[in-house]
Amino acid sequence: MTGVDPRNENILVYVNGELKPRTEARVSVFDSVVQGGDAVWEGLRVYRGRIAAFAAHLARLQNSAKTLAFAKVPSSDEVRAAVFETLKANDMRDAAHIRLTLTRGEKITSGMNPRLNQSGCSLIVLAEWKPPVYSDNGIRVITASTRRNTPSCLDSKIHHNNLLNNILASIEANVAGADSAIMLDLHGFVSETNDTNLFMVRNGVVCTPHADACLPGLTRQMILDICRDNDIPAAERNLSLTELYTADEVFTSGTMGELTPILEADGRTIGDGTVGEMTRRLQALHRELAYRDGEAVPF
Repeated sequence: MTGVDPRNENILVYVNGELKPRTEARVSVFDSVVQGGDAVWEGLRVYRGRIAAFAAHLARLQNSAKTLAFAKVPSSDEVRAAVFETLKANDMRDAAHIRLTLTRGEKITSGMNPRLNQSGCSLIVLAEWKPPVYSDNGIRVITASTRRNTPSCLDSKIHHNNLLNNILASIEANVAGADSAIMLDLHGFVSETNDTNLFMVRNGVVCTPHADACLPGLTRQMILDICRDNDIPAAERNLSLTELYTADEVFTSGTMGELTPILEADGRTIGDGTVGEMTRRLQALHRELAYRDGEAVPF
């Protein structure tokens, strides 16, 4: 895990139409994100003056807000303008990460019922100088006892802020001295880690779990698209821990971490314990795509 960039001490944060210094950036104690984690979010990464998969992130934000029946939701164009305003104010065109949060908004009194929300959504754009959170050289993981949400309880396709099960898994990794934690679904199949999607490579075939319990991540989809476009065999299917332990290569994907090799899982060495050839290739192809095809920052 990387350290904190000292430049972030002076960032400006967008909160409901205003740019504020980080020490003054806050929402009301009556905001739904405080009252019940009632919010949706996206993680965006800025590469060389471009935001990777920006339109897809904005579409997922809108879909999540619609599913949760948010009212007075800002349009994607309004959100896009807020992101660009924040980046310009901080002079960020590269090596930055954006935490984009849309809450149900402020309540008239404390409580869970959305009828108490009568003023519309709160929009937060938090842009920081932040490299990928994990090293390209690989990480160690353990399997958490905390299971990933099943769609029958909370659909993973809602990119929501209610992340307590992920946090519990992260605590397990911290206690074990590992970098991250694998989360299983209720059937015992590999789902994802506490903060990223998972891939494994066996005999030249790239596999990833079905997007049922796991988040259908946008970086995950980029990897599947890259495989298709470069004639790399790829499949979505149920994956067991035994398959993961005995895979030739395993790596994670996500906006925060990009592609990160897993070298050890639950004390088992993955492959020969070094970063695999396919992982290296996909890391390079992913960065090439992100640098080339992201939406240009207009300043």
